[in-house]
Amino acid sequence: MRMTEEEYNAFIAKKPQKPSKYRNNKASAIDPVTKEEIKFDSIKERDYYYLLKDREKRGEIIRLQRQVEIEIQPSFRLPNGKKMRAITYRADFTFYDNVISCSRVIDVKGYRTEVYKLKKKLLAYQGIYIEEV
Repeated sequence: MRMTEEEYNAFIAKKPQKPSKYRNNKASAIDPVTKEEIKFDSIKERDYYYLLKDREKRGEIIRLQRQVEIEIQPSFRLPNGKKMRAITYRADFTFYDNVISCSRVIDVKGYRTEVYKLKKKLLAYQGIYIEEV
């Protein structure tokens, strides 16, 4: 039996939304510089972004970037020729802090997965320290 378009729309409307994996609420915001909409993984991340943009305006930080990919291990080939992908970590924010004179890597965390904990340790071994907010 086939549904009509009206029946299908009614069926979809009744279907409950599945909660996100880590119970975070997705958010969006308007970038104060480009006036374009930005998607964030959580409301907490969006709010922290606005805090950093305010600090950037005051000159406390420079080179603010979002979703920066940091390579932990480069890709390589096994002896049988199979290519192994690079291992990377995506930081929520990176910037240079003029107040304390150092580069910072920030991750807005709600839940720390085992994979995240491992990547954090591997980056710390390389001298890159992730700060959790």
